[in-house]
Amino acid sequence: MALTREQMAQRVAREMQDGFYVNLGIGIPTLVANYIPEGMEVMLQSENGLLGMGPFPTEETIDADMINAGKQTVTARIGASIFSSAESFAMIRGGHVDLTVLGAFEVDVQGNIASWMIPGKLVKGMGGAMDLVAGAENIIVIMTHASKDGESKLLSHCSLPLTGANCIKRVLTDLAYLEIENGAFVLKERAPGVSVEEIVSKTAGKLIVPDHVPEMHFQ
Repeated sequence: MALTREQMAQRVAREMQDGFYVNLGIGIPTLVANYIPEGMEVMLQSENGLLGMGPFPTEETIDADMINAGKQTVTARIGASIFSSAESFAMIRGGHVDLTVLGAFEVDVQGNIASWMIPGKLVKGMGGAMDLVAGAENIIVIMTHASKDGESKLLSHCSLPLTGANCIKRVLTDLAYLEIENGAFVLKERAPGVSVEEIVSKTAGKLIVPDHVPEMHFQ
């Protein structure tokens, strides 16, 4: 069975380390804020100028003026800082973000990512993703493995306009966790109940499958 959005966020949250500064992109990545391991000190950054995001608010704690880059209402944890968008992008471009979590339309075996435009469709803008992929060494992409039409999003070559080139090393989909090495996707983990055969059939780019591919586990 494919992972839910919440399970994908839980799996990525396991990649956090104490003391990390982390940027969460729009969409599924924002859910990661709800699954930071208890007792771990992680500072979540939003490119609109907030460092120290907490979980999404309850009805009692909601503040319409406290939003993330995706215009979702958020909370601020103790020690949070609010500053200008210019200062936020200086932090990103200066390489001061330890981990970036982004959504994507396509990723290919060369570590290229396409996440900002589909030709013929109206887009509001490219957002901060281009700065994030250029300024971060440690990036995890969260995406569905295939489109609604069943077309693979893990390709030999991206077909859409690139957000960044040769910058992606790790991908978590609703079916699997993969790493990109030497021009190929390497299957590291699979979603509970998902077969290796299904992952192979839905991966268009070169895929290396080890002898043993463990299932992910969730509480």
